[in-house]
Amino acid sequence: MDENELSYKIIGAAIEAHRTLGGPGLLESVYEEALYLELQQLGLQVERQVECPIIYKGKNLSQPLRIDLLVEKTVIVECKATAENNPLFAAQCLTYLRLSNLRLGLVINFGMKHLREGIEHVVNKL
Repeated sequence: MDENELSYKIIGAAIEAHRTLGGPGLLESVYEEALYLELQQLGLQVERQVECPIIYKGKNLSQPLRIDLLVEKTVIVECKATAENNPLFAAQCLTYLRLSNLRLGLVINFGMKHLREGIEHVVNKL
């Protein structure tokens, strides 16, 4: 399954989680767990809170980054739950993509009334 097919399934699962939980107003961790369960129900391999090491001048820094969800070891999903989108969310996701050498990330802001307004595709060398 390629990145585009995965992206479609992830977005569908996120919409289902958002709708089932009643929309915005919950903590990011709640949406992350609900999305994790939805993706598992679709039969996708998904990992939560995946450590992403930071290499600085050939040395690992002591504090790795944590990727919210990694789907099929191919797509990074960063979950947010804020009332507004922020360009820093996409920048963060792009950094994760570069450090992990992956090509597609999704920022999903569950804090939006209409989830589609809170979904952003982030690409690294696609």
